[in-house]
Amino acid sequence: MTYVITEACIDVLDASCVEVCPVECIHHDEEDRICFIDPGSCTDCDVCVSACPVGAIFADMDTPTVSLQFVEINALWFKDKSAARQKVTDEAD
Repeated sequence: MTYVITEACIDVLDASCVEVCPVECIHHDEEDRICFIDPGSCTDCDVCVSACPVGAIFADMDTPTVSLQFVEINALWFKDKSAARQKVTDEAD
């Protein structure tokens, strides 16, 4: 299991989750509209969930059905940032 950042983070980028993550698996670049969790590095510690002020973070298996595409989007960012950014933009529109 890993955690996923969903659409509630779009254009918020509070980054409290980044600050509390003990394994530094949450990332974003200046041009990103959300933060992304690396599924290969996440240790399922759960600390980021309570740090998120907008309730955007879920365990992948508990992600609401309407947000399931963000499981793929988070993982995609670590392989193809441009494609992940486009998918976030598509979701935001």
